[in-house]
Amino acid sequence: MSPATDTHNAMLRHTVATLAYRAGKALRGAPPEFASFRTAAGTRTPLEILAHLGDLLDWAVGMADGKHEWHPAPPASWDQETARFFAALEAFDQRLASPAPLGSPDGKLFQGPIADALTHVGQINILRRMAGCPVRGENYFAAQIAAGRVGPDQAATVVEFD
Repeated sequence: MSPATDTHNAMLRHTVATLAYRAGKALRGAPPEFASFRTAAGTRTPLEILAHLGDLLDWAVGMADGKHEWHPAPPASWDQETARFFAALEAFDQRLASPAPLGSPDGKLFQGPIADALTHVGQINILRRMAGCPVRGENYFAAQIAAGRVGPDQAATVVEFD
């Protein structure tokens, strides 16, 4: 890999770790009824958004291998979709960490599935507040986020606030 590619992959991997940290916080501790919370007819439930996050990350892994295929899966349970999300995130991070060249431009991987996933994690956070089970705010700049830490077990928060 060239130095520029190393830098780009490092940034993508840090972004993926940031996604894991923020999503972990949004997904942990949600009450069971939250999965089916709906703000209005025709809107996605948090469970449907979480399933979509898994679809996005499966798509990202495929695109990193040069396969541009979209395969949405029907939502399972909250716990199953949470596990699927973190498994797909780990597969994507491992692919980014491999020495094999990416099958899609790194910028396209960022602007497509990664940016979309970050947006949907924000939606889940907003829906948690609307459903009466908010996630505590945090100074994410101070968070201990590290490339490669992409599972559900994340570092403890450093500076939280209400």
